[in-house]
Amino acid sequence: MKINGTPYRSVWVDEKDGWSIHIFDQTRLPFALDILTLVTPDEVAHAIRTMQVRGAPLIGAVAAYGLALALRSGADDTTLEQMAAMLAATRPTAINLRWAIERMLTRLRPLAPAERVAAAYAEAGLICDEDAAQNEAIGRHGLELLRALGAGGRRVNILTHCNAGWIATVDWGTALAPIYMAHDEGLDVHVWVDETRPRNQGAALTAWELGSHGVPHTVIADNAGGHLMQHGQVDIVIVGTDRVTRSGDVANKIGTYLKALAARDNDVPFWVALPSTTIDWTVADGIREIPIEERAASEVTHVGGRDEAGNITRVQITPDGSGAANPAFDVTPARLVTGLITEKGCCPATQAGLLSLFPEFGQQEQAV
Repeated sequence: MKINGTPYRSVWVDEKDGWSIHIFDQTRLPFALDILTLVTPDEVAHAIRTMQVRGAPLIGAVAAYGLALALRSGADDTTLEQMAAMLAATRPTAINLRWAIERMLTRLRPLAPAERVAAAYAEAGLICDEDAAQNEAIGRHGLELLRALGAGGRRVNILTHCNAGWIATVDWGTALAPIYMAHDEGLDVHVWVDETRPRNQGAALTAWELGSHGVPHTVIADNAGGHLMQHGQVDIVIVGTDRVTRSGDVANKIGTYLKALAARDNDVPFWVALPSTTIDWTVADGIREIPIEERAASEVTHVGGRDEAGNITRVQITPDGSGAANPAFDVTPARLVTGLITEKGCCPATQAGLLSLFPEFGQQEQAV
């Protein structure tokens, strides 16, 4: 994707030194486009924990490069395992993080220490390339849904929650990829952008992405979606996800479940876009088994933004002494999901649906 005409991915290796890693500081968007340079695994872990880098696929890719950085100062077995465990523990809900670290370990464990650094950078690069290709394919399959809704030149109103665009992946995005392709094709699309409290990833990141690409959009308060659906102003909901169970339950940013309930009540299709790396085949019951990250109360009690003087600041919005709870994700049961959009096509949010696209995982289960 492009920023001011210049193509970028969301993570890349420095062209000059060939080893340091660059990311966008997403906590500074949309008011400042700051590029961070990461040179140690501790810096990578900090970037993931503080959400300078976020989005399930991108977290996995950046963590893979974090392991490559760690091995530069020692590539023995102990360092490999310790650094992998440290990076894997940075955030609990997004399955892509664990998947990427396990893939790196599978590639690196059999190698001699002297071979591991080069192999780690190569494998992390492959993870990035594959993610970009998967997301482009997700876009093509989701585009078919939008084409059908936009037949005859009618406007398609899409509602999305949180940020599942290219800044949350290596490139293209998941939920936003079909929207970009539809816009580029000339379809009349408009996006309702949930603000996504408490961190406002929709208002800050999704709106910034869509605006940079020229896609018509409107930011709305999180609680406005149901009202818009009742009045026929939403044709389809498309969201991303941080983990999907083998039975089709979906963990995504807090508030997604409420949008799914509203969509069901108003007969609005509710689709979830994801690469296969986001499927957790070891989990069947998302509500019982997916760990939900509890983040700092200050994210609820305070809000960041730009004041009238142009300064980026944070202000308190709750009374002194009031407590705050901050679950970062919720789980939408599969029964509320119209279908899943993956790199191999669309399918029902069921185990049978997923296995129809990814039969190899069923074969693995039988082998176990």
